[in-house]
Amino acid sequence: MPPHRVDTYPERYDQALHYARDQRLPPEAPRPHPTQDWPPENVALLVRYGEWLAGGGASETVIRTIYIPMAGHVLGLSLKPHPQLDLETDLPPALDYVKAKGAGPDWTDVSRNSLLKFRRFLRHARGQVEVNFKPYDVAPHTQGLPAWLVAELIRYQHLMQRNWRAARLEENIRRFWSGHLRLWRFLVEQCSVQELADVRRRQLFDYQDYRLGLGKSVSTINADLRYFHSFLGFLQEEGYAIPQALLRLHGLKQPDSLPRYLTDEQVRLLRDDLEGRLARAFHPSRRRDALLDRAAFYLLWQSGLRKGEVEELRFEDLDLPNRKLSVRNGKGLKDRTVYLTDTTIRALSAYLVGRGMGPTDHVFLYRNQPLGKDLIHSRLKAAGERIGVKVYAHRLRHTTATQLLNAGCPVTSIQKFLGHKRLNTTMVYARAHDQTVEADYFTAMQRVEKRLELVGEKETPVGPVMDDVRGHLLALAEQLAVPGLSEASRLALVALLLDLLNAHQAAQVDMPSAEHASGEWIPPPHSPALVGSEAA
Repeated sequence: MPPHRVDTYPERYDQALHYARDQRLPPEAPRPHPTQDWPPENVALLVRYGEWLAGGGASETVIRTIYIPMAGHVLGLSLKPHPQLDLETDLPPALDYVKAKGAGPDWTDVSRNSLLKFRRFLRHARGQVEVNFKPYDVAPHTQGLPAWLVAELIRYQHLMQRNWRAARLEENIRRFWSGHLRLWRFLVEQCSVQELADVRRRQLFDYQDYRLGLGKSVSTINADLRYFHSFLGFLQEEGYAIPQALLRLHGLKQPDSLPRYLTDEQVRLLRDDLEGRLARAFHPSRRRDALLDRAAFYLLWQSGLRKGEVEELRFEDLDLPNRKLSVRNGKGLKDRTVYLTDTTIRALSAYLVGRGMGPTDHVFLYRNQPLGKDLIHSRLKAAGERIGVKVYAHRLRHTTATQLLNAGCPVTSIQKFLGHKRLNTTMVYARAHDQTVEADYFTAMQRVEKRLELVGEKETPVGPVMDDVRGHLLALAEQLAVPGLSEASRLALVALLLDLLNAHQAAQVDMPSAEHASGEWIPPPHSPALVGSEAA
């Protein structure tokens, strides 16, 4: 007779138990029971576990050969209803059973990891959310530093972390200590500083030279100085006497760099690569990953989200019928509304169909867990390498701002859309790649060249302002009327106004004038010359 076809996960476990290689198992060692001896709720739990694994992207082969057998060993050895299982004492006997059969070290490690996966599932089934936060132990990193300094830094950290997002708490704590300790350790070890009064201005200059000698960038050194100044400000508020010479120290001059964005052609290549990988992904787990990559890409590009905002997105933040979502506790703990294109909504909806189950309501999951901080970064980096372009999440955000600006979107709207606190931050994109400035330059240069060719000829008068130019002028005028603009922002907007007017004047060179048609020039309606003659 042909072998019985195994269709269900409980049947798969019974088959694995039947063919188990337990010749080396000691006679007194406990053996797991088949599923017919289990409580019915445990059989149903094994089925749910397999579906949970499949929804998280695990392959069917791995589920049936690794994950299901280890979970079955736990349930078959205990025979308790699963709500009564003790996750600390009732799971290790399954690993002891594998070891007792004489499994090698590699298979033992695989079984141990499988057991951890089952423990995670049981916690999810019980509504328990895993907390992977590891408390940062400052002691190993602060050895040799003055006790007062360590104590004040700890107090300052507790004050600062009130403004940090919970999802980035561990990362921000580590960045806080690494940023502060670099300079202070130099002062203590190289300059023999033990008290705050021992710090001298020249020692900070020595630190700059020391870090430059190590090949560190100017921006990194200035970041260390900003950490130092912010800590001095905290100490001053706590009553410490801080010399003004330390507070007035300026950082090193660094280049006024422009945001790095992708060209339209590079965006097209990246989009086609992600869409192509989705079209070629026939395996369920690969298709799910491709759907995740595509949905995250459109949110980063067309919606301008930050990487952390994509990772922390929740179901309650989505409003797909109204084509928008809410960013909660973004940078600076600010909320904002972000709008979604139809393309983004389709990509997001397609991903949600195969999202799988997880312990939280995060929109994006990977292997039944919320996204880690490196997943999106590594996926975008790999996609960029495939098309020969350096791609990272914030570069897509820069691309969003640049493309919106070049499409004529008011800079104040872009500011609100991206969640910038200051308009000056948004105005940087006007310097990065302004197609209006580019068009104005080439138009003006054509006029210059024509002047050189037609020296002595009468210059064509400027005609009336065209409707499209008038619309741009009105939009810039409205932005100038926004209250609270800084002087730099107003000057930048005025420069754009002048460029637009000059471009319009240059464009008139290529237009046939009334003078050419009739032999004499007739002023346009409502021009200053005509009004003056009527008044006279």
